[in-house]
Order: sequence, then structure tokens, then C-alpha cells
Amino acid sequence: MAFKGFVVRVSFLWVEGMALFPLVLVKSDRPGWILLNHERIHLRQQLEMGFILFYVWYLTEYLIHLLHYRNHYRAYRAISFEREAFRHETSADYLRLRPNWAFLQYI
Repeated sequence: MAFKGFVVRVSFLWVEGMALFPLVLVKSDRPGWILLNHERIHLRQQLEMGFILFYVWYLTEYLIHLLHYRNHYRAYRAISFEREAFRHETSADYLRLRPNWAFLQYI
């Protein structure tokens, strides 16, 4: 069975969910399975890359896309990690079947 992280409710969180290995921080006291699956995909990405490299890469991609799009939401959605997570968040089997470094195909 794959590591699913520890879900922690943080009522003042500015987003609905956030993966901060080994935690999945959520704003709601009853987060949906799609949100949890999305964040668990990020946990897997963080395990592969290492926490620090993941966030350096994430921020770098975000800034590059922000310069290109000049729009926060479009820049966020263009990040390879987010593209993978959004694409597969509704697949209950994705984490079990996911190949290592799968986010690379979204760059």
C-alpha cells in the first residue's frame, strides 16, 4: 500500500489543500477524495525529487509561467506537477499504477 500522508486540518489555510511532505494540509474538516488524491500525487512527486528540489522546481516553473502568461491562475495550472495532479486526480488507481517521474511528461 502506498504512503498516503497524514491529513491535518488547518482552518486558516489560504488554499483548499497543500502537500507538505509528509503532511496533506486541508482547509475543510471533511475534504473530498479528489482533493486528497490530488495532494497525494504531490506527495509522491516530493518523494521522488526530495522536498527541497520539488519546491525549488515548482517555484521556478511558476515564475517562468507567470512571466509568460502574466496571470497567477494560468501560471499555476501550467506547472508540470499541477498538470499531472489535475489530469489524474479523479483516478482512484492512478497512484498505484503511476510510473516514477511521471510529471516529466507534462513539462
